[in-house]
Amino acid sequence: MQDFVDIGEKIIFLVMLFASILAIAVFIERLIVYKRNFNKESESLLDSLTLLIRHRDLKGTEKLLESHPMENSYTRFIHFVLEREKENHKGLSELMEGKILKERLSLEERLPILNTLGNNTPFIGLLGTVLGVIKAFYGLGTLGNSGAEVVMRSISTALLATAAGLAVAIPVVMANNYFTRKMKLVLGQLEILSKEIHASFITSGKHNQSSSSTPNIHH
Repeated sequence: MQDFVDIGEKIIFLVMLFASILAIAVFIERLIVYKRNFNKESESLLDSLTLLIRHRDLKGTEKLLESHPMENSYTRFIHFVLEREKENHKGLSELMEGKILKERLSLEERLPILNTLGNNTPFIGLLGTVLGVIKAFYGLGTLGNSGAEVVMRSISTALLATAAGLAVAIPVVMANNYFTRKMKLVLGQLEILSKEIHASFITSGKHNQSSSSTPNIHH
């Protein structure tokens, strides 16, 4: 039985090592993606886009996007709206909602990995501790009082598994919360852009059409 417990402990620590490497890889990849939406250039671009949309300046918006080739959620969204506007596509509001949903899926990509690791690595570490305690008690029963030193070392090693699980889980949970908050900020800004576009182009366009179709009545 002790051989199986030893193998189980080794597997637990290998799983912890793999989980930590995976978490670091996902963190770096997501950090690169989110940095495109959160820097001084993107914030300045977002303010300029909002102002141009508010003034219904489509040509100015296109020139601004051409001068800022950086691709992020905001530029993709505006490019999408401009293309649909050129096509005179009906149902622009619904299309913008769909585009925001697509951006959400893109920003959420790989975050479930962090969520899964953060929720489960403590339990994996606890499993390693349980295996270590089993090993310690087995040694105590086999060696008796003369094996107390061996037993204490086994328990110490067992507790390392729980410590490893927490060491992986805590940073992962913090990273997942960080990216989730940033995602909400990006989606909130996209919602604001959507409302600005709706107010400046869709609503005002309908108002202009209704005004032009109203006959002049002379008394």
